Amino acid sequence: MKNIKSTLFIYIISFFCYLFNSAQAASVLEVKEDDFIIGEKSAPITVIEYSSLSCNHCANFHLNTLPQLIKEYVDTGKIKIVFRDFPLNYPALMGSMVLQCIDSNIRYDYLSLLYILQSKWVKPEPEIAQKEVFKIVQASGMTKDQFESCLNNEDQRQKILRGLVNAQNEFTIGTTPSFLINGTLLTGSRPFKSFKKIIDNLLTNID
Repeated sequence: MKNIKSTLFIYIISFFCYLFNSAQAASVLEVKEDDFIIGEKSAPITVIEYSSLSCNHCANFHLNTLPQLIKEYVDTGKIKIVFRDFPLNYPALMGSMVLQCIDSNIRYDYLSLLYILQSKWVKPEPEIAQKEVFKIVQASGMTKDQFESCLNNEDQRQKILRGLVNAQNEFTIGTTPSFLINGTLLTGSRPFKSFKKIIDNLLTNID
């Protein structure tokens, strides 16, 4: 969950994005072509997750609850999951930017790996955090030059931060993980049964 430092981080980037994003944004419920998705695009239920790679509650969800959701609902074509970045500090923002440069076919594997190795790379010193993340992602074939190019991609940085601000503005999201399940907001690292209750109810109404 967010703390004082992460709250300050959000306020700073919110103000920054406000200055450069005065146009009315589309609803965050709209799934875009460049979204990071697992599952069938035609699935009747859309689960949008807002997470911070440095958040231990997010790691808990990804490592313990998400596999159950995938087995019961994603693999059966009932839901698709959209992963959205909601970085609460610099390490999380850096990790999100680097993931955008990894091929979509293996991106989920490296997303999981960053959560598994979270304690190794989530460090207050930017240089150490960058060094440790590169150790993880270089196995994907990413070179040092490509890694640094990812971190220096200002357009990608602003896109991530605008997405964070848009989620705050439309659904008052301010903590991670947060989920929009066909527009229903669920916050925190909830157990599988919490998701199951909402999803099964939606499936019943769809049927």
